[in-house]
This record gives sequence, structure tokens and C-alpha cells, in this order.
Amino acid sequence: MVDPIAETQARVAESIRFEDVVSGQFDVEVIKDELSAPKRVLPPQPESPKLHKVLAQAGMGSRLEMEQLILEGRITVNNEPAHVGQRVQFGDHVKVNGKPIRFRIAPPPPRVIAYHKPAGEVVSHDDPQNRPTVFRKLPKLFQGKWQSVGRLDLNTEGLLLFTSSGELANNLMHPRFGLEREYAVRVLGALNQDEKSKLLAGVKLEDGVAQFGSIEDGGGEGSNCWYRVTISEGRNREVRRMLESVGHAVSRLIRIRYGAMVLPRGLKRGAWMELDEADIRLLTRAAKSSSDFQKPDRSQSEDGLGFANGRKPPLRDRNQNVRNNNRSGPKAQVKANQPDPMKTSLGYIGADSFSRQRQEAEKKHGAGSGSSKGRRLSGRSR
Repeated sequence: MVDPIAETQARVAESIRFEDVVSGQFDVEVIKDELSAPKRVLPPQPESPKLHKVLAQAGMGSRLEMEQLILEGRITVNNEPAHVGQRVQFGDHVKVNGKPIRFRIAPPPPRVIAYHKPAGEVVSHDDPQNRPTVFRKLPKLFQGKWQSVGRLDLNTEGLLLFTSSGELANNLMHPRFGLEREYAVRVLGALNQDEKSKLLAGVKLEDGVAQFGSIEDGGGEGSNCWYRVTISEGRNREVRRMLESVGHAVSRLIRIRYGAMVLPRGLKRGAWMELDEADIRLLTRAAKSSSDFQKPDRSQSEDGLGFANGRKPPLRDRNQNVRNNNRSGPKAQVKANQPDPMKTSLGYIGADSFSRQRQEAEKKHGAGSGSSKGRRLSGRSR
């Protein structure tokens, strides 16, 4: 019988934590792994059905008759002449003798990859300044295109998700689902209690009011102070602007969690990993659970301050957050209105997929040679 506590601890050990960033271990592991990652491609999905078979199943005639029509040039796919043996996929437009044909093909299952974005890359398909873009590092998607789940600005690093499903991307980043993002942020100068209270209650930005779900001290050296913050939306440069609004410049910003998905330990900067079907199901379920849990109370007023997208947590929860923060001192963690995946049945995901892929690579390349440490580092070069 699997011990759920031990399983959770194992997942945490395989993921990047806030403590790893503050202690410097996050950067040490990247320095250890200086070799460039080998070129990787996505494993193929089941082949799409052949055109003549699809038309026969749609009642247009026998397969042989459909092949004859194709040879005669009477069938087009996406306004191009079809050929014998051609395969069609979800979204293709087929015409017979110029008339559109209705047929059913199941859409492919969504694919999701986690990318460790380094600083200096933009989240854009086409950058006018010709700066490096994250999409240049991603594997080729033979059907559809990669859609980023939110964005990270040029100088922000860490976890960035991509998916082939527009619906899943929308569910993961739409404000109404309130999926929590966790960041490790380094600022110039320590936040005092009044500044923390403002950030938790909501600060007014040019595009509306924004608030952190939690703030936790992380220490630091000299005037550089680390904080672990969570937020449930992803407006442009929101974390940086919030901290600048209370007089603190951000010198480093790393996203280490998006909803229940964590940045896997060992996923080097500029590398990606694909989530397996089990993790994709958990990611989708986590988004739905978050939406069901966090239902804003629109009946309360906020002294004239509007919240972004008309969403705000119940007033009693916001007041309780501020009271807890003032009472417990600067090192206290103010909990978010959303359940912490570490402490619920959701659990962190992503580390399992990465571990399985690493074990498969070790088996494929012969894990018997070298020390266990060497094998572990070579797995991280994925």
C-alpha cells in the first residue's frame, strides 16, 4: 500500500522549492549541468484516419469507390486536390464534387509541455527586435500550434506552460478560475508591515486593483530581500508593478509554481518536458477544483476600490489575512484563499512526469555506467 505522505514528500523532493532559490541551490544545479541538452522531439500520436475510409464511414460509398473519386480529382482537402492514401485530421475541410462533406474525427488529446524559461527570452512568436523567443526552443507540433499559458516578461524566469489545446489554455489562465501562481521574488529593501498589508489588501495600479494571496519572508543578504508570494491572476508585469507601487524595485523574479504544476528539479534553463496523460488530467482537475473552491462574494463593498475583472474574495477573508499578518510578525505566512496543493489531495504534479522520462532515458542509454550522481545529472540535461 502506498503511503500518501511519503508519496507527497517524494514529489516535493523532485520539485524546485522557494527554499532552493533563496539558498542558491537553484543556481548551483544549473551550473553543474553545463552541457547543452540533446535535441528532442515529441513522441508521435496515433495516426489520423485515411481519407477514403472516412468518406466510406460517412456513407459516401465503398472505399474502392472513394479511391476512384480521389484518382479522378473530384475530392479536395482544404481546397487542395486529394491523393490516394492521404490522411485527414480534425478541422480539415473535405469537398466531393465541390460540395462540403460532413464527417466526424475526434480531436487529438491535448499536449502540454513545461518549459524552464531563462531570463532574456520573450514569449512571442515574432519579435520586432529579433530577440530570442521561447518558441524557438520548443519541439515541432505537427498539428496545431503551441499556445502559452500566460506570459513571463523578458527578465522573469522559471516555469512556463504550453499546450496544443486552446480550451485548456483558457481554463488555466482565465481570471475566473483563479489558478494560483507562486513566485520567488528578490527586492531592494525589506517590506515593512504596512507595505505587506497594502499588498495583501490590494494596491491600485493603472489597470485596476491587484493583491497578493500570501507573502512569506525568505531572508536575504544586505539590502536584497527574498519573498515568496502568490497571486491568482497574470496581468502584464503585475508582480513587479505591485512591489514598485510600495517603493521596492524587483531585482529577480522566478515563477516556481502554476496551479498544481511545479518547476521540476533538474529541468535546466532552456529545456522542456512533456506532461503525460495522468498529469494533464490532474492539471485540468486542479483548475476545476480551484474554480469550485474560490467563489467571489460580490455583495461586499471595498470603500470604492474596484477589483480586477470584478473578482474579489469575501471581505471577512481579506480582513482576516491582514489581521493575521499584523499579529504574527514579518516572518509569518499569510495563507491564500485557495487551497495549498501541498496540503490537499491535489498534490503537486510535473515531478512524476519528469522522473519517469529521466528513468526511461537512463534505461535507453544504459544506466549501468558511471556513478549514480553522474546518471542523475545526465538525466537533468533533458
